[in-house]
Amino acid sequence: MVASLLILAVSGGMLWAVGLNYDGLTGGQAQKVHPASYLCVLLVLWQMLRRGNPVANLVSAAEHRPASCLLAAASIAMAAQIILRGASGTAGAIDTFLQAALVMILLLESDARSLRRLETLVHAVMAANAVLGIVEFATGQRFFPFRLDGATFETDTRSAALQGHPLGNATLTACYVLALIAGGGSLKPLTRLVMIAVQLVALVTFGGRSAIVVTLVLGGAFGLAQLLRAIARGRIPLLAAAGAACALPLVATTVAGLAYGGFFDALLGRFASDGGSANARVAMFDLFSRLPLRDLILGPDPSLVDSLRRITGLEWGIENPIIRVVLYQGALMALLLTTAVTLFLVEVGRRCRAGIAMPMIAFVVLINTFESLGGKTTLLAKFVIVLVALYRPFPETRIARAS
Repeated sequence: MVASLLILAVSGGMLWAVGLNYDGLTGGQAQKVHPASYLCVLLVLWQMLRRGNPVANLVSAAEHRPASCLLAAASIAMAAQIILRGASGTAGAIDTFLQAALVMILLLESDARSLRRLETLVHAVMAANAVLGIVEFATGQRFFPFRLDGATFETDTRSAALQGHPLGNATLTACYVLALIAGGGSLKPLTRLVMIAVQLVALVTFGGRSAIVVTLVLGGAFGLAQLLRAIARGRIPLLAAAGAACALPLVATTVAGLAYGGFFDALLGRFASDGGSANARVAMFDLFSRLPLRDLILGPDPSLVDSLRRITGLEWGIENPIIRVVLYQGALMALLLTTAVTLFLVEVGRRCRAGIAMPMIAFVVLINTFESLGGKTTLLAKFVIVLVALYRPFPETRIARAS
């Protein structure tokens, strides 16, 4: 629970507030690794010692979580490659991939009671994150913004809330909303509707255009499919119909009031002018023609890639995780990590009950719209915790009997 709380609620901006330069370039290397990663490693080691047979523990983990073990091995291989090449970014391999793999291995030990507590924690953190984002939008004060060596990006006025990075925040919020819409979790209907509404308002303040579009498209399609199914069955609850009839005018009035008050102005401005984001997604492909084929396969010189990025105007980063890994670590490492992450997500999905299609599709789509897993982030571990908490996995014994 403590590790999950650290992953879900502690961002780089919050770590800066307590004296740790997590996102910056200066400071000790130990500060660059998220505290939750240290805790996950300690918990796995304690689990192995408690069983008294580390080898048997590793065999059990490989048997029940093979893709998690593969992702852990791939992250260690990436960290080793970075160290051997004398480059920077080792912490990214640990926080982005190893942390998520260890979280899934640790969840193997969770019983139904622990998962219920985990769900309560997820709802509490996401509610606090949404409320804080709305407060930041209303007051213009960001409490834990993304900082690079203490400096904030003054031109970025999007809410940061507890997650730090606005796009990562929007991605997690969109997946959480779609999970609630699809029936994930055990919230009561009225509480679920209120939570969805609050999260949708917060999603606008985070400014994630792709996240908003994906949420509206998938959520709208799901609602329409449910309506058509109810009509086909000829069973439309009278109370639900009356509630919808009352809610639609109220929702329309609320949206109109927010629009009149300027709530959507910043978001509409991002749709009208994206600050060069679309051009950056095109320009990043030009970097391939400037690098030798051998370097693209095995990994170019990071300083050369940084120089080429500045020349081509890509100071904000490479807007795709796979492209970024290819440019910095080489195509072979990108292939290994892409395969490991794909199998890992499949494994996570198989350990959950039915209904995860929408949040899973949203996550896969959205992480490919910005740097996401190509840099240092805890987003993958956050998604795993949210998905497992809201879609309780079947007990391992039941899976074993079924097989």
